[in-house]
Amino acid sequence: MQISLTTKHIDLFKLSLFQRILLTTDGTLTEILEAYLLEKVQLVKLSEELVIITKSISALDLDIGTQVIKRKILLQGQISLKNFIYAESIIVPERLDNRLKSRLIESQEPMGRLWLEHKLEIFKEIIDSAIETAEDLSDYFNIAREDKMLSRTYRVFSNRKPIIMITEKFPKSYFIKEH
Repeated sequence: MQISLTTKHIDLFKLSLFQRILLTTDGTLTEILEAYLLEKVQLVKLSEELVIITKSISALDLDIGTQVIKRKILLQGQISLKNFIYAESIIVPERLDNRLKSRLIESQEPMGRLWLEHKLEIFKEIIDSAIETAEDLSDYFNIAREDKMLSRTYRVFSNRKPIIMITEKFPKSYFIKEH
């Protein structure tokens, strides 16, 4: 069950400074994590598939029958091999440059690095933040299924069109101690 930040169920004062930054920044998460952790972060693709949507997605201005790429990844420490972030993305391939689209599918690079590599002008808009139970994600983080996860969902725009919607999640027990 998700509880939106807009309904004030997440008490921001009970979160660490870094947890608040992760939930509210519109910066590139990979570089922010690397600065905090003092460790390079790598992408681990869990799944990536081309699908035809059966429900419209208003946040991306998409109708039923549109083809999208659904992608699930982990951001993991290169040395520790610890998973820090789980992310799900819905990507609108018809709105992407062909070179970026092929790099996105073929590479193991986080999206933020690809945006920089391709000098893509983007705008991000956070549309939701939530707290929920870990459930099936618990195995990735070595936590209990009933442990809490914090998340944020945002849209990425390019050329004034929404091109990607991303939901990033991390255990509430992470990033509590200040470095």
